[in-house]
Amino acid sequence: MEHPLFSRQLLNFLLYDVYRVEELCRHDYYGQHDRDTFEFTIDAATEIADQQLRPFFRDIEQPEPELCDGQVQVPPPVADFVRTFAESGLMASTFPLELDGQQLPKIIYAAVKYISMSANNSFVMYTDLSIGCANLILAYGTTEQQQRFIPNLLNGRWLGTMCLTEPQAGSSLSDIKATARPNPDGTYSLRGQKIFISAGDHDASENIIHLLLARIEGAPEGTKGISLFIVPKYKLSDQETPNDVQSVSIYHKMGQKATPAMHLAFGETGDCTAYLLGAPHKGLPQMFQMMNSSRLGVGLNGISIASAAYQTALQYARERPQGRSLKTGAPVRIIEHPDVRRMLLTQKVIVEGGLAFHLQCYYYLDQLKVSRDPDEKKRYHALLELLTPVAKTYGAEEGNRSVNLGMQVLGGYGYTEDFTLEQMARDVRISSIYEGTTGIQSLALLGREVVRNNGAALAYWKEEVNATRKQASTIPEISGLAGRLQEEMDRFERTTGGLLKLAATGKTEAFLADATLYMEYFGLVNVAWQWLKMAAAALEKPADDWNASMVHAARFFYRYELGRCLHLAQILDNRDPLTMADQQPDPFV
Repeated sequence: MEHPLFSRQLLNFLLYDVYRVEELCRHDYYGQHDRDTFEFTIDAATEIADQQLRPFFRDIEQPEPELCDGQVQVPPPVADFVRTFAESGLMASTFPLELDGQQLPKIIYAAVKYISMSANNSFVMYTDLSIGCANLILAYGTTEQQQRFIPNLLNGRWLGTMCLTEPQAGSSLSDIKATARPNPDGTYSLRGQKIFISAGDHDASENIIHLLLARIEGAPEGTKGISLFIVPKYKLSDQETPNDVQSVSIYHKMGQKATPAMHLAFGETGDCTAYLLGAPHKGLPQMFQMMNSSRLGVGLNGISIASAAYQTALQYARERPQGRSLKTGAPVRIIEHPDVRRMLLTQKVIVEGGLAFHLQCYYYLDQLKVSRDPDEKKRYHALLELLTPVAKTYGAEEGNRSVNLGMQVLGGYGYTEDFTLEQMARDVRISSIYEGTTGIQSLALLGREVVRNNGAALAYWKEEVNATRKQASTIPEISGLAGRLQEEMDRFERTTGGLLKLAATGKTEAFLADATLYMEYFGLVNVAWQWLKMAAAALEKPADDWNASMVHAARFFYRYELGRCLHLAQILDNRDPLTMADQQPDPFV
């Protein structure tokens, strides 16, 4: 029987048939693993999702976390989940053996996240942020910092956060005002405020470790003067003395209510001790490592919630009698109505194509880890820099759309608390805002990643897509789809070239004016690539209904979704945007 939140068959198909993760075990770093250990890990994640995540999905909304006498109280099941997740080894699963990790491929942990977030995304934020903190300390911390912080972050005794945003500095991080004064003992005294800090305060762990951006006194202005600090909630000396980190307020959010979003004040009494992480004035590029990982996680979160919404809508449509057959006049289940099938198929291709796209990125992360060829490493790094904002945005925006379609399938019931769709719709909405809004991601894509190194990453990407397309063109059942993808790739290249000409002539604002539409276009082409890859893999397997359904879904995506690209290209090819700030007449008079 299929799981009510995700498709294990799909997950296995993507891991073993599309991305062939068992081949990673031929590399020394992953050599101790095989399919059995991968399956055991996914089974463990499923059991935790069933027992400690999904049962509390509804209950965590009431009461919401509360700020009482300066302390935040969260639902008790949060701490239970963190403890179980840590004890199972899943928190440390991708870390090196010498840190008591399991050295599992990141693509396998992505499957763990997909399962967990489909069950209860609010709880998973606690563990995911902590893993991100541990990874950053592993990359840039001193040996002493690694030994002190990483084990406690991975055993669940301590949990982590990421502190960037300030009241006056949201996406514009160059404007942050938090300051750090050097102390004689090598520590720093920190002062400043941070807002919208997920899991910024709670009672689910013994300590909270904030990774925080601040400016050392006397540092240059702008982003080049920003440093990264480790700031514990409690002093490290005795674990009971507060470190002058105060919870000012808790934001009351639309969704994801089990994860408190905090306004925090650091050093209001002058007694907040901070520890420099990495080199001075290099904080922003260091933090981007965690942010890029988080961006993939946010996109995958959108897809995971959309997966749960799709499975819910599919089950409802199979059971709900409504209307009559236009052919026979007999009563039918709503899944027999073409419009309902269109909505369900749209959900399916978004969820399954989006999941494949994210796993593609995690596959590149694993290849980056095991490759010993400098040119290969350069290639995978460039591909990740290019595709991370696209995967994040597709998962967020299309995940929202998919959940809303699920609600539409349920009709009036979808809008009520009788079903979980309305909560999913509230939970998924933040995905297009977290870790950089869609607009910010789009500006970064077109304004930085596409043009970086004379378009090297885009050239690598085209090679990857063309390899799939050439293979598929030899398979009669999908050769037409391969040709259609070639047409869209050619159009996308022409559109990109036209935009780059605008940039070359100094018309930067016009070049970037519709970057969000370019992002949407790029996302659709990427997921079309994934669907062609999945269809080819399905046709290599013995013929059965499930594999045939994957080919049908690929055809649906190419007909119903990829067609949006023509409209986007027509807008982007027009060199006179209608959204410029100096537009006359002013449309908002």
